[in-house]
Amino acid sequence: MCGICGEIRFDGAVASAAVLERMTQQLAPRGPDGAGIVVRNHCGFGQRRLQIFDLSERAQQPMVDSALGLTLVHNGSVYNYLELRAELEALGYRFFSDGDTEVLLKAYHAWGDRFVERLGGMFALAILERDSGRVVLARDRLGIKPLYVAEVPGGLRFSSTVPSLLAGGEIPTDIDPTALHHYLTFHSVVPAPRTILTGIRKVPPGSILTFGPDGARAERRYWDLRCERRPEDEGRSLPEWREMVLDALRASVRRRLIADVEVGVLLSGGLDSSLVVGLLAEEGAHGLKTFSVGFESVGDEAGDEFCYSDIIAKCFGTNHRRIFVRSDRLYPALAKSIAAMSEPMVSHDVVAFYLLSEEVSSHVKVVQSGQGADEVFGGYHWYPPLLDASDPVPAYAAAFFDRDHEEVLAAVDARFAGPDVSRQLVAEHFARPGAPTPVDQALRLDTTVMLVDDPVKRVDNMTMAWGLEARVPFLDHELVELAARIPPRFKIADGGKYVLKEAGRRVIPSAVIDRPKGYFPVPALKYLRGPFLDLARDALHSARARERRVFQQSYVERLFEAPDEQITPLRGSKVWQCALLEIWLQTHGL
Repeated sequence: MCGICGEIRFDGAVASAAVLERMTQQLAPRGPDGAGIVVRNHCGFGQRRLQIFDLSERAQQPMVDSALGLTLVHNGSVYNYLELRAELEALGYRFFSDGDTEVLLKAYHAWGDRFVERLGGMFALAILERDSGRVVLARDRLGIKPLYVAEVPGGLRFSSTVPSLLAGGEIPTDIDPTALHHYLTFHSVVPAPRTILTGIRKVPPGSILTFGPDGARAERRYWDLRCERRPEDEGRSLPEWREMVLDALRASVRRRLIADVEVGVLLSGGLDSSLVVGLLAEEGAHGLKTFSVGFESVGDEAGDEFCYSDIIAKCFGTNHRRIFVRSDRLYPALAKSIAAMSEPMVSHDVVAFYLLSEEVSSHVKVVQSGQGADEVFGGYHWYPPLLDASDPVPAYAAAFFDRDHEEVLAAVDARFAGPDVSRQLVAEHFARPGAPTPVDQALRLDTTVMLVDDPVKRVDNMTMAWGLEARVPFLDHELVELAARIPPRFKIADGGKYVLKEAGRRVIPSAVIDRPKGYFPVPALKYLRGPFLDLARDALHSARARERRVFQQSYVERLFEAPDEQITPLRGSKVWQCALLEIWLQTHGL
């Protein structure tokens, strides 16, 4: 686990060590345990290391194998690296280190570009072939690890974060009109390959990119999710699906125990994280370190769910820590959490994860987390109405979109006006083959797009801001593929995640399963008060905001007339959404 970056020159120049140094330094929080830069003529790689596998210096990156003529940097954890190593040793390869990094090098040499299809885990990586000058970039199937790219005069740069790319300089930073529409409509999600900035793009999940020394580029999608039943699935009963899910979950949790350091759990007290704890206990994890966070209530909205996390901690005898964050600590941390965002993330629990990660990182280097279960197993409220929808696109938009197209046009400056690209995005995804029902279509979209660029990105950015690796067992690709085959009726019944709840009853107390649905609640960022409201008002009324002219001033004034009434269908604050974009831009000097 770490942060990676690089520069590839296509104009005959040598990659800049000075640029790599600036980019790598920006990645320091992601990798506090080591740093390295390697320049090979037209290509240079940089890395900041978080030691998880093979804590020795033999596993430092960038890793160079002179015999094979390969140099590699990677961010993430490949959980099946020991099995792959055994297979490679049988082919005659010999190893000088004990972690997953060198396995990736040898795997690429043995199997070429298709080596990514053998990897189980989360990863973003870059490989340089010394003799051909070819460079390969790849990202894991579910986009758990980030990978951004930016074209610069004469070449291309990549990095784990947007701030790192910005530190390198020479990148256009205009607002992308299509991305802005997605941000304001699609719950602040900007799908790959776009970001909010015109000059920076994302490598799509499940993709591999290759670059020749002359700039010739090729891109291949090596994985896609199909949400449809196989012939052997016809007639399977709920108990059969339940046992298959449990088996796959057990395997996923077991894989994510692999590390040369201790592994803990972020325990919210909901079904998903509680199930992870229960399955770890089945694996024999005693004295497991678990962590929960809570905040002060605002009005009648509770700020913590400690009563549920306490049930699980007591049931499984975990070494549990409650982390209570007072409002006077929340506000100062907000600026730091925004600085840690690679892209503006409006979800209220961003600062929760930031503060939780700060505390957790002083106890463990790796945690398992419950993100992804709602998207994979159908836990959201907008899925049941789609079951009988004759036209699922407007039904999905009504439940999920923060604004309709007319409000977006009223909100943004005229130069950003255009067609309803967000509804078009949903329509195109729903029309793709491999998802026969509206619920299947929505689940696939949410798993491969929304999940990647909201919950998963949020967890990565906030945990890595403190050098903490977060592992997400619900996003094991084999589990995701299995869940995609389950008939919608077994997922969305009983308020959603029905098959997962039934599996959970075999492991954890029903009191946690049958509770009202919750999340990391940070009420202060939904109903803005005091300094939070002042922060939003100051940002949107600032001279820089007026010069930028992203939003129409009349729309901004309308937001502040009654901020508590400006709530999206998903219960977010429209005021905070607009303000956060401006604050993020200012924070990063844009």
